Amino acid sequence: MSVHHAISAHSASQAEYIVLYRKLDVMREVRIERAIEQHRAGEAVDLASINEVTQQINQLAQRHHLPPRKFVTADMIESASK
Repeated sequence: MSVHHAISAHSASQAEYIVLYRKLDVMREVRIERAIEQHRAGEAVDLASINEVTQQINQLAQRHHLPPRKFVTADMIESASK
């Protein structure tokens, strides 16, 4: 029975990491969209907040075998703004 509990605990833990990963990924995408809108409006763009979330995603990805995300550059935002 303890093997069953260990497997269940591991599965629950994996599910938590995946949910957190998805939340962070959505947060990152929202910040990227906001940065694109700011760039189009001629406003200053805060890449640090985007890449802070990207760093969190990548740390989680590395520990739990999930896909990493690229760090966002000003050129990426400029290109997406066109």
